[in-house]
Amino acid sequence: MSLIDIKQHMMKVRLATLASLCLLFNAEPENLRCMLQHWMRKGRIRQCTKQPACGSRCFKCPTAATEIYEWVDVIPQIM
Repeated sequence: MSLIDIKQHMMKVRLATLASLCLLFNAEPENLRCMLQHWMRKGRIRQCTKQPACGSRCFKCPTAATEIYEWVDVIPQIM
């Protein structure tokens, strides 16, 4: 797993949970968070906020399942 692998996957799927990325890349959540931070600093990935009351019953989902990341397309600015 490399930063490029994460970038290519996120560009393709656009939206992914930390849990799905951990499964795909066979990586620990903390390692992936660090790598995602690289793309967040560059403005290419953003962490989405979880909606409150996601269902009628609370099943107390694990954090990795509700930690969602989104690929952000950068639009060049014309001066």
